[in-house]
Amino acid sequence: MSSEYAAAKGSKLKLKGEKIKVHKKKKSKVSIDVASSKKVERQEDEEDIAKHGGWWEASKIEEMTGPIAIEYGNQTYVKALDDGLITLGSHHEDEDSPSPEEIFTGIPVGENKIAMKSGYGKYLRIEKKDELVGRSDAIGPPEQFELVFQDGKVAILGFNGCFLSVDPETDSIIAVKKKATESEYVKIRCQVERNLKKDSRPTEERSEDIRQVEINYVKKFQKFQDKRMRVAEENGEEVKKARLDGSLHETLLDRRSKMKADRYCK
Repeated sequence: MSSEYAAAKGSKLKLKGEKIKVHKKKKSKVSIDVASSKKVERQEDEEDIAKHGGWWEASKIEEMTGPIAIEYGNQTYVKALDDGLITLGSHHEDEDSPSPEEIFTGIPVGENKIAMKSGYGKYLRIEKKDELVGRSDAIGPPEQFELVFQDGKVAILGFNGCFLSVDPETDSIIAVKKKATESEYVKIRCQVERNLKKDSRPTEERSEDIRQVEINYVKKFQKFQDKRMRVAEENGEEVKKARLDGSLHETLLDRRSKMKADRYCK
């Protein structure tokens, strides 16, 4: 039997005018469920943003730059007073934005750490009585707060090793608990556009290679009198540590001061 005959015999007889059925591939139930779930999440997210007057919930340290509001419970925000005290503000109705006194400026200062400045131009810190106040003029270790992320929730860890929460008697913000529970969890809300998440670090700091970061600083500041670039040869571990704890600038300055031909560190 010839191959041509076998091919003809095995094919189905097609009548003139007969429509050919095209079998469409069915979408799997898993892909449909995922798409439906994402749609529901987007809708809930949009409703939440509208409810809070256009302020959306941040979930990454990179998003907490610029104007932020700290929400405890439902639509109640941390508030700064003109005497430096920090307390919990009044409850807001739907579609209300945080009040000006409830808006702080978030400043990333290290891995999962931020400093917060009130509308009165003062940085927040924990005082000896474990109370949160806004009375500092500069950022130091007491003005740095660590954001602890767990199971989609956020808690703010103070310099004293305790988490921020609301005093149920006075409504002041305190830091007295070593372990985060529901009363310590917050929502940090932002207003800037989500798609404008630019790297706020100076250009010379953006490399993931810590050695390259130091070289970038040398190129920026060092005066090359003999056409040679000089970089500190000491162990770079101190630079890595400085980058994490927010003291990178001071450490690089100290290392540059040991080198010759540096017009800023002679």
